[in-house]
Amino acid sequence: MDLVKRLEEYRDRERELMWEGTFAQYFEIASKKQDISRLSHERIYHMIMDAGTEATRSGEPNYNFFSQEIFGIEKPLQQIVDYFHSAAQRLEVRKRVLLLMGPVGGGKSTIVYLIKRGLEAYSRTPDGAVYAIRDCPMHEEPLHLIPNELRSDVEKEFGLYIEGDLCPHCRYMIDNQFNGRIEDVPVKRIAFSEKYRVGVGTFTPSDPKSQDISELVGGIDLSTIGEVGVESDPRAYRFDGELNIANRGVMEFVEMLKTDEKFLYVLLTLSQEQNIKTGRFSMIYADEVVMSHTNEHEYQSFVGNKKSEALQDRIILVKVPYNLRVSDEVKIYEKLLKQSALQNVHIAPYTLRVASIFAILTRLEASKKAGMSPLKKMKLYDGEDTEDFKQKDLRELQEETIREGMDGISPRYVINQLSKALVKQNVTCINPIDALRALRDGLDQHTSITREERDRYLNFISEARKEYDEICRKEVQRAFVYSYEENARTLLNNYLDNVESYCNKTKMRDPITDEEMDPDEHLMRSIEEQIGVSENAKRSFREEILIRISSLARKGMTFDYMSHERLKEAIEKKLFADLRDVVKITTSTRTPDKDQLRKINEVVNRLMTEHGYCHVCANEILRYTGSLLNR
Repeated sequence: MDLVKRLEEYRDRERELMWEGTFAQYFEIASKKQDISRLSHERIYHMIMDAGTEATRSGEPNYNFFSQEIFGIEKPLQQIVDYFHSAAQRLEVRKRVLLLMGPVGGGKSTIVYLIKRGLEAYSRTPDGAVYAIRDCPMHEEPLHLIPNELRSDVEKEFGLYIEGDLCPHCRYMIDNQFNGRIEDVPVKRIAFSEKYRVGVGTFTPSDPKSQDISELVGGIDLSTIGEVGVESDPRAYRFDGELNIANRGVMEFVEMLKTDEKFLYVLLTLSQEQNIKTGRFSMIYADEVVMSHTNEHEYQSFVGNKKSEALQDRIILVKVPYNLRVSDEVKIYEKLLKQSALQNVHIAPYTLRVASIFAILTRLEASKKAGMSPLKKMKLYDGEDTEDFKQKDLRELQEETIREGMDGISPRYVINQLSKALVKQNVTCINPIDALRALRDGLDQHTSITREERDRYLNFISEARKEYDEICRKEVQRAFVYSYEENARTLLNNYLDNVESYCNKTKMRDPITDEEMDPDEHLMRSIEEQIGVSENAKRSFREEILIRISSLARKGMTFDYMSHERLKEAIEKKLFADLRDVVKITTSTRTPDKDQLRKINEVVNRLMTEHGYCHVCANEILRYTGSLLNR
């Protein structure tokens, strides 16, 4: 990497952000590109939408802006985007505080973090360019310089919507430095930055006795009060509160409902009137998105407080529950582990999946539907059909829940326990059993769960273990099958030939003797029984297969091993059943002979080259599967 060259390119890009000119020059730019003067909500909405969207299997759009960091909570994200969409149209909803409420570790603060960081990056792009009156402590929109009497004409002629008034600092500057000549007022391009306190603010509650309201709205500048003489002079005031510097951008209230009431009162005026009351000055216009997050307990206390009704009415609440899909939970842990410096420890296949199964099971509400176990519900949520329930049952399942996803084990707990397992001395690989053991051991130190919850969680660890047992059998048996796909296709074609003969009531021909013979009922039933197709249901199942073959043929497609999910499962189980004794003997032999040792080495190599195992976890899964088959 040529670091010097890249540094020079970086400086060139930075110089592009240092544009300065007069208001007259800025107005010429704005009249040609009206979105430069967008209000804060509209800017954030376009920032999200400009990143693009993708369709998900649930029908909800997946916003690329969030997709690399937030997983499995499409509905809350859609509600957040809907809020910004409405606010971008300057509807009344923009005069509300956006409050994210949910359990710890659910992603609330991450959502706010992404919006803050995204806004910083967006303001550095041509589409997200922001300009402000130079030296204004609130980075004010330059169009505020235009007198109210002229604004309607400007909007009609140039399409520029102007909202808001000058802050006291800028008003003083216009009157005393420029004698009202607004066209000469200096304007510069700005880049939002939380670090430099430009357009991005954060307020964290602390001890109410020591925390000062000036942290929000600024305060008297003692170093200049002696020079100017009066506190109502803008020069004697520091407009550097978090609400001041967040103007044009976003303001984060960390755990807003833990804040002292006097700080919340400031939000009443800001949210409804878009004004800040500061010291001895009139109302100061502020255009900013106010976002906060809190937990459910704090929110319920807040709602129960009659004194807070005015603020409650000015809040848009978005519930952010835990993710309820195993596949998305795996992505969360993969993301967190990628951020670590971990390099020398291998994570065996299905380790994160098994940990995710446990986490999701703890978050699900019991269903009232007969035969709907937590495990079946988990699989349906993850896009899998079960024997008794299909994806069409999903909406009804979701509608019967009240607080699903608001309780249970957090991703933070799971990653903490996995981290402990990963850093143990002399550990080179961790497998699903190691993960479940770490999750179980950590329950004793989990401070926020009751004895009943602990017992329930231990049952879910057992459920996750059973799921892993089934995965193990399939993994090892599949690895034992040489040219597995080829064997599966051979068995499939044999089955299809027999099914076609059975349904068409024709004879088959022996490939060797060329004699006519009846379809092989024993073969067909040995496959169909693997997935629970009864004697009474066999004809309809076979006819369904023929219909699928015909349908694909009309589209110019060929029916293959992957074309019918249930038949694929039946073929796999049939092959596995035929190999069971071979696998059992080979994996459980303590002193394998030469032939068995060769098979074991072949399986280990196949697990390593085709399935992502290392030498350690490949041998461990063989031993573990051997013990399962001998039970």
